[in-house]
Amino acid sequence: MFYLDRAATTPVRREVLEAMWPWLTGGFGNPSSTHGLGDQAARGLAAAREQVAGVLGCRPAEVVFTAGGTEGANTAVKGLALATPRGRHVVTSAIEHEAVLESCAYLERFHGFTVTVLPVDRVGRVDPAVLAAALRPDTTLVSIAHADNEIGTVQDVRALAAAAHAVGARFHTDAVQSAPWLEVGLDVLGVDALSFSGHKLGAPKGTGVLAVRSGAPMEPLVHGGGQERGRRSGTEDVAGAVAVATALGIAAAGRRDAAAAAVATRDAVVAGVLAAVPGAFVTGAFVPGSTVERLPGHASFCFPGVTGETVLLELEQRDVVSSSGSACAAGSTEASHVLTALGLPEDVARSAVRLTFDASLPLEDVPLVVGAVAASVASVRALA
Repeated sequence: MFYLDRAATTPVRREVLEAMWPWLTGGFGNPSSTHGLGDQAARGLAAAREQVAGVLGCRPAEVVFTAGGTEGANTAVKGLALATPRGRHVVTSAIEHEAVLESCAYLERFHGFTVTVLPVDRVGRVDPAVLAAALRPDTTLVSIAHADNEIGTVQDVRALAAAAHAVGARFHTDAVQSAPWLEVGLDVLGVDALSFSGHKLGAPKGTGVLAVRSGAPMEPLVHGGGQERGRRSGTEDVAGAVAVATALGIAAAGRRDAAAAAVATRDAVVAGVLAAVPGAFVTGAFVPGSTVERLPGHASFCFPGVTGETVLLELEQRDVVSSSGSACAAGSTEASHVLTALGLPEDVARSAVRLTFDASLPLEDVPLVVGAVAASVASVRALA
């Protein structure tokens, strides 16, 4: 079987499981307890925090462990907006994950914020000049993802953040998709906050990180005992923190070689599918050989005249597991908001298929994948 849905989730790495195990067994103490077991857990949590900070190039005190990308995005958007008295205007883009879009909608409904949703171009890019024109004296926060989960387009976050900072607004980026592939960090990207999920990196579901720059006030979503320096109350999951720290470290250490291998495979998949399937086209930015425009292990297509969900069923019969877009919207009858934001008609947007993989998919297997895609689309078209 070819598992080509890694943008949705990844299997847990063996190294991660082995790193977690001591904290699920003998080191089970509560990090807030003052006895020996609690101190042991606290030291394990501190080591995980230092490991994450080392990869992100930030201070350990700027690292908050979360339960995943959705919580991280909610905490950043709501927490930064509500804690900053600058104004009640937030800016985001039309292709953000629902965690960001719904957080902005919450601020609008319950706290009187005004939300500006920026358009994107035909490949999903946000123009820094368009952002600059949308900013106001009362803009308090901008949240734009580093890379899109459905189309793989990578944003120029540094330029976008610079535009926000020029008027005094803070900037958050959702780095869930980019963290496995690209260098991320508060200084690397020039942002005030970034969030990502552990299960895209080979850690278990329910783990994640939110990095928040020192000095940025943040209202917590969860109140209680004041853990995570008051930013996320509740007994810390030491095993989960160790897991996401280990997975992030492994990804960072092998990032360059993994990206190079995945880019070569991605480009071969794209070329093969476009040649084998009449009318197929790539969605999102695509420059062969580049990791600047598009995520390395990400190939997404539209096949006009069919529905993507039907193609997925055919693909699974041929031992290829993939998706039609965001796993969070699986089974929805509505066209993807990301693809319609690119200007695609709804019927074309419903024909989307996304193939996402890592460096373990070798070039020699690409013809098998391409053949399965071509046969699946042909089968669906014949039925139609």
